[in-house]
Parts: sequence; structure tokens; C-alpha cells
Amino acid sequence: MGSSPKPNNDAYQHVFVMRHGDRIDNFEPLWVSTAARPWDPPLVQDGMIRAFRTGQRIRSQIPIHRVFVSPFLRCIQTASEVVSALSAVNFDPNAMSSKDVPSIDTSKLKVAIEYGLCEMLNSVAIRRELAPQDGNFDFRISDLEALFPEGMVDHNVDMIYKEMPDWEEPVEDCRERYVNIVKALADKYPTENLLLVTHGEGVGTTFSTFYKDTTVYEVDYCAYVELRREVSSKDGSVVNGEYEVVLSHGQAGIRFSHDHFCDDPVISRTPV
Repeated sequence: MGSSPKPNNDAYQHVFVMRHGDRIDNFEPLWVSTAARPWDPPLVQDGMIRAFRTGQRIRSQIPIHRVFVSPFLRCIQTASEVVSALSAVNFDPNAMSSKDVPSIDTSKLKVAIEYGLCEMLNSVAIRRELAPQDGNFDFRISDLEALFPEGMVDHNVDMIYKEMPDWEEPVEDCRERYVNIVKALADKYPTENLLLVTHGEGVGTTFSTFYKDTTVYEVDYCAYVELRREVSSKDGSVVNGEYEVVLSHGQAGIRFSHDHFCDDPVISRTPV
């Protein structure tokens, strides 16, 4: 295993919360009729490309030290493409996918799977007839970890949420889970920049929670919200500031409206 990610030397911690790429069942409706796990669709090729390009965009803005990912296959595949873009030895803006990356530096960042980032386990997000009849959403974690470059998975990381939620998880409980996991992971690694790969509801909930008085209508594939907070040391301990939402100039993917006038902490990122 490679060395641990280097601490963040910036005065701020950055946390990206990103949706997975394009899922196959939204493009091939008949896929579910023969799928062994119809509730766990993979990405289509365009989803792989979109994920890789998003990783390139994030790399051009902020160094990422750790990636945490939902155990659903579409998120694992998204994260695999993203980390290839983030960790490519030579940054090639013309590369379109991980297949175009000849060499990966596994010391640049570490990856871990986190149940707390999983999909809403209810019939709002997963059609009841497609969900496991016994309510058991099983994941072979070792098989999923094998989809990342060798040496990139940090096996010393313990999940914040040790188990998957029960089926028919209330929507409000799910939204609380998403906010809790973002805060818990950020607090666990306050000197590192994080990328959390999750689902549309996780991105929308994060955005509307930290950019108050907004309603999110739609979250595109691979759209993300960027949070930042000031981090400083005092008497040997880490002191954290309040979260700010970073709105990248021209960044598409999260459509929202203001519920009423607000002056929440929001900053703009200069395009790079």
C-alpha cells in the first residue's frame, strides 16, 4: 500500500459531494428485465466519460486527498473513473476515460466505501418491484474495492455507518443521514480535502442544507456541490469555521431557486 495522503496545507478544507454518472436503466429500459440486481445498475459508457471529465475538472481546481463512495455499483464505477483522473501521473486534458491513463500514482489519494452515502432505501428512489424481496441490499465489499487501482483503497478506514439502512427508510431520515455523513467525514479528516460520491438526493440535500433557503429541483449526473470551511490549529487542536458553498462560475448541474432573500455564505470560484 502506498503512503497516506499528504495533509492539506491550505487554510481551508474543501468537501465535494458529487452524484454518480449516467446509469444504464435510464437509457436501456429493458435492462432491468434480465438483470440479476435490477436495483443496482451500472453506468453506460457516456457515464464513465462524464465521471472522468468531472474528475479532471476537480483536479484543475483543488487537490483531493480522500474519496468516499456509496457501495452502489454506479457510484463505485464513477469514483473509479474520477480517481483515475485525479491520480494520473501526467495530466492529459484530452484523455476521455481511465483507459487513456497509462500510469496512476496511488500515493496521491485514498479511497474507502461508506454505507452512509448509499441511495435512499425506499420506494421513492427504488421501485418496489425491483428491490430485493427480503429487503437485503447486499454488497460484496471486497469485489467493489477491486475495481479501484491496486493500493488505493485504505483498509484502515472504518465506516461511519456500519450497516445499510432498513428498507423503506423515511425520506427525512435519509436526508438527515446525508448531512450527518458529510459533517462526520469532514470532522474526521479536517486537514484533508474530500470527495464524496453519492446519489442525487445526497447532493441536493447537501446543497439546500448549507445554502439555506433554497429548493433544489434537479441534480444532473456527476453534478457536485463544493463546500469549504476555514481550518486552523489552536493549542494543538483543530478549529473549524462555518461551511461555505462554493459556486463555480458557469457550473451547471444543480437547478435550484431561492425561497426568499438570504445572505448565506456563498463564494464564487474563478473559472480555470
